[in-house]
Amino acid sequence: MHMKNKSAASSRVMDRGTFRTISAFTLVELLAVIAIIGVLAGFLLVVTGGVQHTKYINTATAEMGKIEAALDNYKAAHGTYPPAGTNVLINPLYYELVGTTNNNGIFTTLDGAADGYPLGFGLSGFINCNKLGSGGDDSAQARDFLLDLKANQLGNITNSVSTNYFLVVSVGGPDVGYAPAGIQGANPWRYAYPGTNNPNSYDLWAQLVINRKTNLVCNWSSKVQINAPYP
Repeated sequence: MHMKNKSAASSRVMDRGTFRTISAFTLVELLAVIAIIGVLAGFLLVVTGGVQHTKYINTATAEMGKIEAALDNYKAAHGTYPPAGTNVLINPLYYELVGTTNNNGIFTTLDGAADGYPLGFGLSGFINCNKLGSGGDDSAQARDFLLDLKANQLGNITNSVSTNYFLVVSVGGPDVGYAPAGIQGANPWRYAYPGTNNPNSYDLWAQLVINRKTNLVCNWSSKVQINAPYP
C-alpha cells in the first residue's frame, strides 16, 4: 500500500512537472516566433508582388504585340501606317485599326462601339473608312484589323470638339495614382508616326507605374526600361 501511494504521488508530481514544462514559453521565445512570422510574411509579400509585376508586364507586352500585328496588316492594305494626329497620348489608332463608316462627318467604328470626329485628333478624316452610300468594286472597303478587342482595352475622353476613344492597356496604371490621360484607370497606348526611335516606321509604347517605378514597354526595345524617359 505504501509503494502504491508513492507511485501515485510520483505520477502526480510528474504530471505537474510536465504541465509546467509545456506551458513555460519565455518572452525571448515568443519574440523569436513573432520575428520568424514577420520574416515569412515579408518574403511572401515580395514573392507575390514580383509575380504581379511580371503579370502586368506580360499582359502589356502581349497587347502591344496584337497592336503591332494590326499595324502591319493595315500597312499592307493601305501602303502606310495610320496617321498619329496631334497628340501621341490621345491618338486615332482605335478608329484607324478597327475601321469606320462616315455618315455626314460622323464616324462610327465597324465594331459599333463608338462614334467620333477626326477633328478631335487634328485630322480631316480617317483612311480606313467607308463612306455611307458608296460602293462598287473600285471603292476601298474599311476593315477591322484589331479583332477581339476587349472593353477594358478602350478608354474615352471628352474635349471641346467631341468624345474621342483610344486604345489603353487593360491593366490600367496600374498604380492607382497614375492617370496620364487625367482619367483614373485609363492608361493610353502612345503612338508616333514616323517614330523617333523607329524613324522608318512608328513608335508604340506604354508606361506602367508599378510600386511608383515607371516601366516602359515599347516596340524599340525587347527589354522593359525602368524610369527611362521618352524618347
